[in-house]
Amino acid sequence: MDKKKILIIDDEVDFTKVVKLNLEGTGKYEVRAENKGSLGLAVTKEFKPDLVLLDILMLDMEGSEVAYQLRSDEETKNIPIVFLTAVIRKKEAEENKGVIGGYPFIAKPVGIDELIEVIERNIH
Repeated sequence: MDKKKILIIDDEVDFTKVVKLNLEGTGKYEVRAENKGSLGLAVTKEFKPDLVLLDILMLDMEGSEVAYQLRSDEETKNIPIVFLTAVIRKKEAEENKGVIGGYPFIAKPVGIDELIEVIERNIH
């Protein structure tokens, strides 16, 4: 079985390490993490993930800008993006059925089971 490739773009180094370890621990995913939004763009082109998990608030470049640039590029425009954010609370996520601005999103903190469920629902 081919592993699905997941790219995490989030400026919280500890968070990306934990998510990477947990996802890879399932044996179903190959995971790369990038802690700068601007570098995430280049990594997306090189790694060619099946799905991008993208933080909204990052120091160097906001997730919305990263998503815009990925959607504007012929090579990356069809890669599914799921936003991860602490800006939105779980209650707000439920009220919006997990979608903001046309993108699925998960409110932090997130459990690994919930994360896998969202990945599987959005991956092509």
